[in-house]
Parts: sequence; structure tokens; C-alpha cells
Amino acid sequence: MNDSSSPAAAATGPDADDAAVRIVSLYQKQKKIYARAVSGWFAGWRWALVWITQLVFYGLPWLEWNARQAVLFDLEARRFYIFGLVLYPQDFIFLTGLLIISAYALFLFTTVAGRLWCGYACPQTVYTEIFMWVEKRFEGDRAQRMKLDAAPWGVQKLMRKGGKQAAWIALGLWTGFTFVGYFTPIHTLALKVLSLGLGPWETFWTLFYGFATYGNAGYMREQVCKYMCPYARFQSAMFDPDTLIITYDAARGDPRGQNSKRNKKDGLKPEGLGDCIDCGLCVQVCPTGIDIRNGLQYECIGCAACIDVCDGVMDKMNYPRGLVRYDTERGMAEHSARATLWKRVMRPRVLGYTAVLGLICTALLVALLLRSPFKVDVVRDRGTLGRVVDDGWVENVYRLQIMNATENSQTYIVTAEGLSGLLLDRREPLTLAPAEARWIAVAARVPPEVATNAGSGAHPLRFLVTLQTPEGTAAHRVVEKATFLVPR
Repeated sequence: MNDSSSPAAAATGPDADDAAVRIVSLYQKQKKIYARAVSGWFAGWRWALVWITQLVFYGLPWLEWNARQAVLFDLEARRFYIFGLVLYPQDFIFLTGLLIISAYALFLFTTVAGRLWCGYACPQTVYTEIFMWVEKRFEGDRAQRMKLDAAPWGVQKLMRKGGKQAAWIALGLWTGFTFVGYFTPIHTLALKVLSLGLGPWETFWTLFYGFATYGNAGYMREQVCKYMCPYARFQSAMFDPDTLIITYDAARGDPRGQNSKRNKKDGLKPEGLGDCIDCGLCVQVCPTGIDIRNGLQYECIGCAACIDVCDGVMDKMNYPRGLVRYDTERGMAEHSARATLWKRVMRPRVLGYTAVLGLICTALLVALLLRSPFKVDVVRDRGTLGRVVDDGWVENVYRLQIMNATENSQTYIVTAEGLSGLLLDRREPLTLAPAEARWIAVAARVPPEVATNAGSGAHPLRFLVTLQTPEGTAAHRVVEKATFLVPR
């Protein structure tokens, strides 16, 4: 059998070079991005947000409120303290409302002005900005970092790289320590760290959160935004032709090119060339390494670094600013004035998001203001169902959990209603300390004739827990439903 037509045979003939199978790797090492430092209006806003967010994050755990930590999520005691607010797991609805508000706010901001969150306040952006600042302090700006990485290892390179790594690790560990300080009182946590007495979970989360900060902000950087963050993928669904985005004015800037005849003093340029001198600085300052002149790309995080650097170049060339600017697709196509762009901000889609967001915020605020100062849970004692006790009385036993949701001592009176002649074995007032939760056993009894008339089975019952003021008047009442079982 002649198998000269087989692929293997074909690869050995005179045309073997053409017929040979070529293996191409689908994986390529990511090219490192050396972002150039930039200054300007938008860079100032980014650093203002860095300062604000980090002062809040690092500073809140050290604030005190009513002789305790101002913001503390005490998972062990199942209490969450937010300044004067004490929340319990039963208040999960407020967390749900907060998440819904965050989502609608994100939709609103994205519809109006694109990825503002990503460019200015996202933790990934904020910490990347901080880590890049540290890197610049040790290794210099873009050209110096590239030269240092290309140089052979020596004492100077080792010191610069080692100093940067030490600062990054210290910053990551401090971030992890602060994160855990929201769940363990930070003063207690600091004493544990100094005495090397951290518990296993505290150690794990400090190291884990610190390592995540170190890895994401120090090394992964734009990879998180491009490949890990889902927001970059579905942002286009929230954009419309009137969304403010960072754009390059191709009609004004093209054809691009540098030319010795460009006159910086009078702002004149050679005939046939646009305002873009093709310096490439907009690419060098981009933290994700894109060229904004190629149009809107999902990798763009809206940081506006390209606007700052391009405006600086335009100033030096004595050209008008705004070659790269915030604009809309409709504005670019119609060459609309800035006043027209801002009028289009108040379009139906934006008004709808704003109305829904306002309603949710109002509802959450009203719910917080009308929130009960205490909570009650009623659980039937499963070990003791309805039973007949002395003199034929029928008794049911319940367990009540009363939770003081304030930071003041409170006194409560427990009563019940639903069946005539109903008596409780607990009549004395109950006093709870600030933010205290306590389980109490309560036995409810009815006379034999009432039980006979009611008949066997379950009958509705209501527990009334009344908050008393120091003067002995009723300040608030919580009603919880239960059932009273009459045995056969």
C-alpha cells in the first residue's frame, strides 16, 4: 500500500518546509507597562480621592464612639456598630438596601460620565496609584525604571528593588491589619500583634488581605481591570450616545505627525497635518497601556491621564486644549457645544435612574429613622409542648430573645394576649444593658375551662414587649405572634 499521500510522507518530500506543521503558542507573556507620571487637573482629582478614601479606611477603626470603636463589625457577638447605630443580623435588610443603592449609583454615574468609579475611587485604582508612587520614589519615572530593569543586577539595583519591595510589603500588611481591625477592636488587635498573640483567623485574614493588596496593586495592576473585573465587560450596556467618555478628536488631530516646521510660538502647523504631533505620551501615561486615539476600548478605566498629558503638550505647542477630552459620541459626530452636552445629561434614562435612586435612599433613611429601639424573637420550647399542670391548667413554654438596639440601658415589660385568663409566670420588668441581647424563658398558662372551651389544637397568641421610660410610661411596643397548643 502506497502511503505517500499521508501527511507524514508529505512532510518528508521536497516541499517538506511548506507542509510541516507549525506549532504556535496561544499564550504570550504579558508585556510590562511602564506608566509615566502625569500632573494636571484630573490627576489632582485622582489624588484627592486617594487621600479621602484612605483617610476614611485607615482612620475609621481608630475613632471612638460612646467608649467603643466607632465602626466595628463584631461577628462573634453578632452586633455591628456604625457610630450611634447598633445593628443585628435581623437588620440584614439595611445591607440589602445599601447594596441596591450602590448598584443604582454605579448605573447612574456610568450613564452620565462612563467609568468614573474605576478611574477615581475603585480600590484597585487607588492602591495601584499608591504603589506606583512608591515605585517612582525608589526607581524613578518611566525611563529610569525601564533602564533599571534592563540593567544587570548590582548593589544599586538590589537596594532600589529591595527598598520598593519592603515598602510594598509594609503597606500591604498595614492594609490587612486595618481590614481585620474592622472585625476585631483595633486597639486589642494592635496589642495582639505586639505580643505575637494573633489568633489563627486574624493571622490568616491579615496576611491574605495584605497579600491581595500587594499582588493586585504591585504586579497585576491593569490585568485586574482588563481580565478579572466584570464591570469592564458589561459597561457598554450602560453607555449611550450621550454618555461622557474620554475621546480623541480625530477630525482635529489627524493626520498626525511630527514636523520641524511646526511653530510653537504662534501655534502654526504645516499644511496637511493635524494638531496631534504623535508624541505618544498619551500611551505612555495610560495605566492599561491603550492608545486612546484608536477609539473607546473596554480597557479604558476613565482615569483621564491622557487628557492631562495631551493638554500639556497642546500648551507647549500653543494649540487649543481638548484634543483628547471628555465628550460624547453624539457630541463628536455633531460637533456640539459644551452647553448642549450638559443639557443632554438630563435625559430620560438619567432621570429614571435618579428617581429610583432617590426613592430607595429615602426609603432606607425612613426605615432607619423608624427602626425599633429593640427587637424580639419568640421561639417555642421544643422540649416542652402544650401540657397539663397542677389543677388542670394548660401550660406552654416559650423562649424570648430581647435585643437592645441602642446604647442605653432599657427596661421591658412582657405581657401576652389571645386567650381569656392567660397568665405569664414572668411579670417583673427586665432590664438590659446597652446593646445587650438576652434569652428568657416564659411559661404561659390558661385555666382548664378556657382550654376546654377553646378545644384542642393551636390557637393564636401574641406577646407584647413594652419599653418603659424611666418615668414608667410606655415608650415603644413590639408585638410578636405565636401559637398556644392545647393537648387532646
